[in-house]
Amino acid sequence: MTTLERPQPKLSMAAKAARIDAICEQARILPVITIAREEDILPLADALAAGGIRTLEVTLRSQHGLKAIQVLREQRPELCVGAGTVLDRSMFAAVEAAGAQFVVTPGITQDILKAGVDSEIPLLPGISTPSEIMMGYALGYRRFKLFPAEISGGVAAIKAFGGPFGDIRFCPTGGVNPANVRNYMALSNVMCVGGTWMLDSSWIKNGDWARIEACSAEAMALLDAN
Repeated sequence: MTTLERPQPKLSMAAKAARIDAICEQARILPVITIAREEDILPLADALAAGGIRTLEVTLRSQHGLKAIQVLREQRPELCVGAGTVLDRSMFAAVEAAGAQFVVTPGITQDILKAGVDSEIPLLPGISTPSEIMMGYALGYRRFKLFPAEISGGVAAIKAFGGPFGDIRFCPTGGVNPANVRNYMALSNVMCVGGTWMLDSSWIKNGDWARIEACSAEAMALLDAN
């Protein structure tokens, strides 16, 4: 077997955490996107990007999710495109094949955590309890999504997690909005937030891309003022 034929070592969990850190540092806000119509893929992404949001979490909550990831990776290579609402190993494999640059789950199972260990794509697993953090921690995970954030204790919960889990950082998603986003981002163990308030379904349905761009710019300005 030649050097070129030898299997390359898997990316370490520490290296994957560093990738997540870099993605989140660039993003600060991850828009949680559900595509209802294929024709919305590019104009929606362009509106978000024009407003300063260039890292996108495209969910598999609709039949257009995989297609959206493929289209954006091919036609908007300057954007960072991840997959959200990945529920099992088969979905993980599908988004990997579609070109997703990172994967986000709403919760965890041992199988999905192991899929993330096996993959070269960094996984941001969703948790809501200390026990779930410990499940991921045992496999080398140090970065998690807190979901649903507000229902799961919000800012107070993340502060409390900082005691026993000093090397863990979070992306809170679920209930994050303009009124509380700065409170989350002020926490040292928060690396970015996930949100949907710049993606009002009526704006998308009506093709009001200018409004989405403006709302995205306002969201980023809120963080700049933090």
